[in-house]
Amino acid sequence: MTLRHHHVACALIEKAGLLLAAQRSATMTLPLKWEFPGGKIEAGESPEECLHRELREEMEISVVIGRALLPCTHHYTDFSVTLYPFVCQLSSAEILLREHAEIRWLAPEDVLGLDWAAADLPVLKNYLSIAAL
Repeated sequence: MTLRHHHVACALIEKAGLLLAAQRSATMTLPLKWEFPGGKIEAGESPEECLHRELREEMEISVVIGRALLPCTHHYTDFSVTLYPFVCQLSSAEILLREHAEIRWLAPEDVLGLDWAAADLPVLKNYLSIAAL
């Protein structure tokens, strides 16, 4: 049996020295885990195009996409995911949650205190190592 493999763009959204964390809803896969917002890249879509589309759909926000971080692959029991992370700046004022249970703006030193989805942890640790430079 071949496991499903998802290619997902995700946004590390910064604002005033804080980082946005989003909590998955109770009805989503990996319920109530924290993640970086984003979603599955569709056929013919670049990771950046995916990110703009998903952020509009999930939170009705727009961002300015900055630097790309290293992609990270994680193997869950029943599927695999490769995350394509981008550091972004929020360019819209209001966030409306369409899928997530909650969001938090956290200082970098506080983000590891959340219960992150396993695939997002290497992305977060890579971000924190770069942010510390």
